[in-house]
Amino acid sequence: MPKSPSRSSEPPPERAGTRRLPHWRSDLFTVLAAFGLAFLVTAGLWLDPNGRAITVNSSDQALFEWLLSYGAHAVTHGENPLYTTLLNYPLGVNLAVNTSITVYAVVFAPLTFLAGAPMTFLVILTLNLAATAIAWYWLLSRHLVGNGFAAALGGLFIGFAPGMVSHANAHLNWTAGWLVPLLIWRVIQLRQPGRWLRNGLILGVLVAIAFSIAAEGLFFTALALAVFLAVWAAQPPHWGQVRAALPSFLRGLGVTAVTAGALLAYPLWLHFAGPQRFHGTGFDAIVHSEDLAAYGAYPQRSLAGLAGLDTGLAPNPTEENSFFGIPLLLLAVVCFVLLFRYGNRSRRATLIALAVTAIVFTVLSLGPVLKFNGSVTDTALPFATLGRLPVINAALPSRLALIIGPILGILLAYAADLLIRRRRGARSRAIWIVAFAVALVPLIPAPLLTLQREPIPQFITAGTWREYVSPGGVLTPLPLTLDVTPDGQRWQAYALADNQGEFAIPSGFFLGPGGPDGRGKIGPVVRTFDSMVARAGQTGRVPPVTRATRVAALQDLEYWDVQVVVLADAPHGAKWPVRADAVRQVATELLGEPTRVDDVWLWTKPANGWVG
Repeated sequence: MPKSPSRSSEPPPERAGTRRLPHWRSDLFTVLAAFGLAFLVTAGLWLDPNGRAITVNSSDQALFEWLLSYGAHAVTHGENPLYTTLLNYPLGVNLAVNTSITVYAVVFAPLTFLAGAPMTFLVILTLNLAATAIAWYWLLSRHLVGNGFAAALGGLFIGFAPGMVSHANAHLNWTAGWLVPLLIWRVIQLRQPGRWLRNGLILGVLVAIAFSIAAEGLFFTALALAVFLAVWAAQPPHWGQVRAALPSFLRGLGVTAVTAGALLAYPLWLHFAGPQRFHGTGFDAIVHSEDLAAYGAYPQRSLAGLAGLDTGLAPNPTEENSFFGIPLLLLAVVCFVLLFRYGNRSRRATLIALAVTAIVFTVLSLGPVLKFNGSVTDTALPFATLGRLPVINAALPSRLALIIGPILGILLAYAADLLIRRRRGARSRAIWIVAFAVALVPLIPAPLLTLQREPIPQFITAGTWREYVSPGGVLTPLPLTLDVTPDGQRWQAYALADNQGEFAIPSGFFLGPGGPDGRGKIGPVVRTFDSMVARAGQTGRVPPVTRATRVAALQDLEYWDVQVVVLADAPHGAKWPVRADAVRQVATELLGEPTRVDDVWLWTKPANGWVG
């Protein structure tokens, strides 16, 4: 297993003639810088946590706010936090195959009940960014490099790498990058002789927590560690360490598997065999793969992006998983050569393991076929075969590029540590400072774009809905709740966090069965009623209402057991403005004239039923 610098054959920092920066100073600097950058990135939301949303991904923000509210409600009311019929009624949603973030929902439940889900979402997002940089700094400074400033450079880069800032567009799972250095640390600790039971138990609990928060990220981390350790252990300089550590490591790994398996037995059963499960994913692997040119491009939310150097090479603004810029890639090559030249045999073997891991994940991130500068080529890549394997077929290949950020951060920290320890002239120092600045300054993050979102209707906030819906009964907003029209989950999140009680909705933003070839898809299978309403809301044109379509639409409401249909004055559209006038017209032709209650239009279920 990898050793810390103080135990390797390289000279310790003090012997190199440079005074080491005390950890407390670099600790303080890193914490302040990490929180400063985290607040910078999320500044637009902090202006009005309950009234603003992330411009490019308000739908995912609504989803995570709902997950926080539902998770808090479930654990305080004795309900299943991993399966619910409050969405997609009457079939329900398997949250174990979605991103349930149950640990976050439980830990932050008091804040959710006190201040609402939007505030909890914002607090977690900000803490995720800061904690990722701090956790990587801690791993680097305590275990990998001797100089605190070098560790701070690496940690801050990893915490605010382009992929992290991109996923800060509402992804509470992917921004929980603080889990990765903790997992690495605990894996390294498995080598300790005589402590395999304790270390295995700790790692098993950490794996269970990571699965709850970011299962896909946990899978990628495990793959990266497997590749790195295999290459690291296969090299002669480490054979002695491997032979000595292997018994304790394998015992600890066995305890980890048993512990995590026991804690995750029910979630894993739900994930692979429970109701409403699906295989694979509903996303196109070619669309959601990295463009090779994206590695040398700049991200949108960066100083370079603000200067107009960004590109459209990502499938959407939340998936800029590489985008390191050519200067940083060149600097990484130079740093690798420098470290290889001055490193001992053990350090060189570690560098080779890092390089192989980076190459493997770069190639896999390119997906099944090569894309370059926006064009799809005919060149088949390894993911075309690997992507058919179970579990891997549920991964988006572009996100495998997120592994490259930490590898670059470790390389930068190693190089900065070596440069600080070695005496160099003023000219040499100036050249290196300029090189690091040219590579890293353009990547300094910019605040996320935010917008003022439509307020939750008074009909919901005042609890008036309870006069029209029985406890646990079904209410549907218009348009029905989907990723592009997330109002229903926003309303549910408010009602649950406010302890108003439960109402179900017949649709929702979730991943479930129903996609091609038995794969998953976003939302439920489309029916007549929601199709007609959605078309009117998006286009502003009312589709023809015939006797047959009216009967089919009413049968849909009867199937869902809807008690009241609700149209707000300004429904929120995550991708396009919703034409409320057209929605009201088609609903009126299908259901009759609505009633005005508080600030919404209502259609209530007739006494003899929708099809009576």
